[in-house]
Amino acid sequence: MNIYVGNLSYSVTEDELRDVFSEFGEVSSVKIITDKFSGQSKGFGFVEMPSNSEADEAIKALNESEIKGRKLKVNQAKPREERSSGRSGY
Repeated sequence: MNIYVGNLSYSVTEDELRDVFSEFGEVSSVKIITDKFSGQSKGFGFVEMPSNSEADEAIKALNESEIKGRKLKVNQAKPREERSSGRSGY
C-alpha cells in the first residue's frame, strides 16, 4: 500500500521515516518530496508497504503522532490525478 505522510518537519530524512514505519512491518520504499530547484523538503512524502494489514496498522498508529515537533498527517495515498496543461483545443 502507498501511504501519504504530510506535515513533515523539513529536517526529517528518508531513513528516519523508514525507521518509524518499519516498526509496523516491511517498508519497500520511502520518498520525501523535495523542491527540484533548492532540494529542500516540501514537508510531505510517501511510504510503500507491501502488507496492507501492516500499512493499516501504521496509518492508525502514526496519524496525528508527533515527529520533531510536527503532528503527522498519515493516510492511504490517493492515485495521482493527471494535470491538464491548461491549453485546451490548441
